[in-house]
Amino acid sequence: MGRLTTHVLDTALGKPARGLKIELWAHGAAPELISTHETNEDGRVDSPILDGAAFATGRYELRFFAGDYLRKTCQSLPDPLFLDIIPIRFGIAEADGHYHVPLLLSPFSYSTYRGS
Repeated sequence: MGRLTTHVLDTALGKPARGLKIELWAHGAAPELISTHETNEDGRVDSPILDGAAFATGRYELRFFAGDYLRKTCQSLPDPLFLDIIPIRFGIAEADGHYHVPLLLSPFSYSTYRGS
């Protein structure tokens, strides 16, 4: 069985991003909200975002609510923030694969990749 996981690291503070809201959306005929999560003290979600019978091939989007998180970190930031909601659209082609979509975040940039 496949699964989808994530990990968010705050590269500006050099630590995991705790308390960051994440939404998972399916992108079929119309976008559909599948689930909402929040990162733990390690910057991870406590269980896979998608797994078991719900895990299927298709197009998905993770929405990382970076702006809300950054405001909580008490850094000196401009208003409005440069980054707010970060959408990452990706495809799942392997029904039995592990798709890990990490986010490396700072107030002015982000990067992602398919991890392991």
